[in-house]
Amino acid sequence: MEAFLVSTGIVALAEIGDKTQLLSLVLAAKFRRPVPIILGILVATLLNHALAGAVGAWVTTVLGAEALRWILGLSFLAMAVWIMIPDKLDDDDVKVDATHYGIFGATVVAFFLAEMGDKTQIATVALAAQYASLFWVVAGTTLGMMLANAPAVLLGDKMGSNLPLKLVHGIAAAIFAALGIATLLGIG
Repeated sequence: MEAFLVSTGIVALAEIGDKTQLLSLVLAAKFRRPVPIILGILVATLLNHALAGAVGAWVTTVLGAEALRWILGLSFLAMAVWIMIPDKLDDDDVKVDATHYGIFGATVVAFFLAEMGDKTQIATVALAAQYASLFWVVAGTTLGMMLANAPAVLLGDKMGSNLPLKLVHGIAAAIFAALGIATLLGIG
């Protein structure tokens, strides 16, 4: 359960103000159909995080325990710094055409591509390497994404103006830093 709870909490916090959450807002404003958008986000996240988690699990079979500890510890510390850098949507992230795929398909494609190399995808790789429970990490990171993005879709841009993003990012950064330090010290 620890892998699930930690993965859920970290990704939910890391996703607030992230470019994929901004993409959720754009999709909601453009299409005004929350159900296919939320389902598209779910499918894209499951696919993306399952692949990321598989990479993280694979890394544990290739690296020795000591090297893995240092790589994970430093990765978590890097995530603590990265989370404090504000995200913005690139024009390429917002080019969504629902004429060929429908709203659901357009959301799956746009969200999957926007998540590539994103903070939460990298966090999923690290968490899957940290915890020996691929299923629970992917379930947790996916739930964390949904906890952050479904309300963004449902509430639109009203949500973004009321959240203290610096505080939320600071909390997420502190959690990543604590995980990094604990991992480097061999705790847990």
